[in-house]
Amino acid sequence: MQPNERHPAVNPLPPVVVALFLVIMGIEITFWLASQGMIGGPSAVGWRLEAIQRYAFSAQILGWMMESGHWPMQHLLRFVSYAFVHVSFTQALFVGVFVLAMGKMVAEIFGSLAMLLIYVASAAGGALIYGLILPDPLPLIGGFPAVYGLIGAFTYILWRRLGAVGANQLRAFSLIAMLLGIQLLFGLIFGGNVDWIADLGGFLTGFALSFVVAPGGWGRIRNKIRHD
Repeated sequence: MQPNERHPAVNPLPPVVVALFLVIMGIEITFWLASQGMIGGPSAVGWRLEAIQRYAFSAQILGWMMESGHWPMQHLLRFVSYAFVHVSFTQALFVGVFVLAMGKMVAEIFGSLAMLLIYVASAAGGALIYGLILPDPLPLIGGFPAVYGLIGAFTYILWRRLGAVGANQLRAFSLIAMLLGIQLLFGLIFGGNVDWIADLGGFLTGFALSFVVAPGGWGRIRNKIRHD
């Protein structure tokens, strides 16, 4: 190392992770400014509610589409758009922090495009599982199912690394077990909805998709198919 060479104390975040964080928080800050009357005029106070009505995922709408055979684009977009609208600043902030932490690790190993694909696909997968298992009239809103998809990808990374050294691969699932356990405990104590089903669906989607989008993942699948 050269005498004058300096290394940053913290590795820089991949641009796609920063961009995703800014989109999530930018939307939330817009809602907050509107609620404080700083932008948009008097009618802006209802922007968050309008966004929830327009962009939240609805299991009832999914049921209607399946029964009628009509799949309007405005409702298909709900499978992803709900992950960018939150019920509060606190919820958005937690999602943003997880995006920075998990998104960084996944993007550095899988690549930026794969990380973004996992986020979007996990949002859709979590919503689909939520809608099929539990036709709850309450809308699904917020980015936690997508974040749990990134946790699923991170779990896949740990799972592969533990397998490579002959360690117990079940240890890779400690984080998701702890998070879901906390959710269930809080639900029992304080009550609440069952959107943890969407979170679990997002996790499973992210974990499964990692087999394909991880470096060399598709090649391993193709070789296994050929040998079988």
